[in-house]
Amino acid sequence: MSVHKLENAERRGAVDKAEPLGFRPLYRQVKAILVRRLLDGVWAPGEGLPSEGQLAAEIGVSQGTVRKALDELAAENLVIRRQGRGTFVAEHDERRILFQFFKLVPDHGERRFPDSSVLSIATGLADAAEQAALELDDKASVIRIRRMRSLDAAPLIVETLTLPQHLFPGLEDGPIPNNLYSLFAARYGVTIANAREKLKAVALSPADAAALGVEAGRPALQIDRVALALDGMPVERRLSLCLTEEAHYLSDLR
Repeated sequence: MSVHKLENAERRGAVDKAEPLGFRPLYRQVKAILVRRLLDGVWAPGEGLPSEGQLAAEIGVSQGTVRKALDELAAENLVIRRQGRGTFVAEHDERRILFQFFKLVPDHGERRFPDSSVLSIATGLADAAEQAALELDDKASVIRIRRMRSLDAAPLIVETLTLPQHLFPGLEDGPIPNNLYSLFAARYGVTIANAREKLKAVALSPADAAALGVEAGRPALQIDRVALALDGMPVERRLSLCLTEEAHYLSDLR
């Protein structure tokens, strides 16, 4: 066993033993153990988990309890159940991001993943809004990525991503891929589990309008998103300004 895997196994054992019984349903306690293992990198994105029977024996619960915990993780898109093959750690492939995180859909045509082009990358101290969104102190450094997103070569979104520099060292040196969440997981071990968004109608500033190739003051949909890691820590703020003349925001409520 490699040193890295051994450290993970030791950490996993410590976490499992420290898991309090408390008043949470047992399957929720098992779910917390499994999430902790995902955080610790015990299983990599795309890797298969042990069988339900193996996990049940290892943790000391029934197989049904493990199954319920895994079902909840699957509902949250953290793992994928494959009939006859088992359970796998979810990857941030384009299909997952498209349906879980990208909600802008053409009025005519099917949902598609947009193309991206980076307009600028800079580092600096977090401003007040970034500090609040990312729970940073006033001396924290951040990486700011400004990019254009297009569908069928037509500019659709101009957005600014703010990331804590200590979590993503060297990211500012590029290159910046279209699928950033996959990079976060593969290079930095940061898995985006979910996000919260605030939507608001705004008028485009001259700079944002120029980037999108429209006149200043044009109405746009502003999406202020904070992406959260598996442990609930905010790791990205994304402020997107979207043209909606030929697209709409689609959210599936369940």
